[in-house]
Amino acid sequence: MRLYGALLKSPIPKQIEYYSRFSPSPLSIKQFLDFGRDNACEKTSYMFLRKELPVRLANTMREVNLLPDNLLNRPSVGLVQSWYMQSFLELLEYENKSPEDPHVLDDFLDVLIKVRNRHNDVVPTMAQGVIEYKEKYGFDPFVSSNIQYFLDRFYTNRISFRMLINQHTLLFGGDINPAHPKHIGSIDPNCNVAEVVKDAYETAKMLCEQYYLVAPELEVEEFNAKAPNKPIQVVYVPSHLFHMLFELFKNSMRATVELHEGKKEGYPSIKTLVTLGKEDLSIKISDQGGGVPLRKIDRLFNYMYSTAPRPSLEPSRAVPLAGFGYGLPISRLYARYFQGDLKLYSMEGVGSDAVIYLKALSSESFERLPVFNKSAWRHYKTTPEADDWSNPSSEPRVLPAVQVCARNCLQGIGMMSRPPAWSPAVEADRWQKRSRTAAGLTFPLLGAYRDVSQVMSWCCLPLKALNRGC
Repeated sequence: MRLYGALLKSPIPKQIEYYSRFSPSPLSIKQFLDFGRDNACEKTSYMFLRKELPVRLANTMREVNLLPDNLLNRPSVGLVQSWYMQSFLELLEYENKSPEDPHVLDDFLDVLIKVRNRHNDVVPTMAQGVIEYKEKYGFDPFVSSNIQYFLDRFYTNRISFRMLINQHTLLFGGDINPAHPKHIGSIDPNCNVAEVVKDAYETAKMLCEQYYLVAPELEVEEFNAKAPNKPIQVVYVPSHLFHMLFELFKNSMRATVELHEGKKEGYPSIKTLVTLGKEDLSIKISDQGGGVPLRKIDRLFNYMYSTAPRPSLEPSRAVPLAGFGYGLPISRLYARYFQGDLKLYSMEGVGSDAVIYLKALSSESFERLPVFNKSAWRHYKTTPEADDWSNPSSEPRVLPAVQVCARNCLQGIGMMSRPPAWSPAVEADRWQKRSRTAAGLTFPLLGAYRDVSQVMSWCCLPLKALNRGC
């Protein structure tokens, strides 16, 4: 415990700095599958994980320290840091222990399960810390961009961390799921995509009916370009695919029911198209829920945006994900984890199409892992440059000619033409206190009449009368 406390107080413990120098080793689904199917050796897995898990933890822990101090000081973020530090230290205890000792392998398995359980609430706890930060310190575009960048990498790292632990515990823990005896760890070598689609739909439908008492129907169509008229199967992690599909169905159902509620035509079905080509497996979910404007598409993948009511911030270990706006962003991370993607296309007034892209070949489905290096460090430290594209402004731009006109008015007849409720005494006092020089778009000389448009409205009228208008 003394070592643990000392490491927490140290800015960057030596062990973390050492392990963060190594890049994570990405594995493909085929490698996961081959290892578990042919020569699943607990000693080999132990030798790999006792080095790889600390490397992945250290890489993300170094990035946490680059977040703004005001965010790091949030209790929720501090709690997450303590979990990661504790897990890191527990894994380091096996750095030099021999795999020939059977007790070491059993103890390591128990530690992995304990670490996994400790990290169960990482996502909502970190989300709570970010929301607390935003509510206290407001919105800053630069900080928000860094937080978005960090959370994408942080949660991807967490997905990969749990993937490694799950594979080891499922293969060597003796807790094989009887419902899926052919799974290799958490991987299904013959994952029937249509079945996962229907399972995710039924789960989302149950929730939708509990809340709205109704739910749209589902239409599923398959197009197998590699093996026509045969069911589409892929080597994949069904739980990852289920997570993505459930989130998309949930969003589509909510939008469809709320838009068509009370209409005689009823609720249009949610259509799902599953296709398999040479490189990609694609799943498109189409609804008629009214869609969203183009400008809001990117917001849907922002961790600070949610169309649901803001959740309670009361301290709790069981913080709900609903309302944190994390459904779509994390679903996209699951898709990207094995080199896929999740895209959203919308036609406002009609509906939306969400497309999940997965690699058709397990040999091409490599982990996409964040690496802490100079490039990542610069992302947090570099101030963003000015935008080199025009942006619409909320205020009309005052052209230089108008500024010159207003300045001439001030110098020429500013003291002749007086605004309403003007008095020599008040103006004399203002004249002494304020600069005669008009700066930028405002004119402090005139006190309450500081805006250029106001200056022009009462200052230029005499000039126009004398044919000397600006």
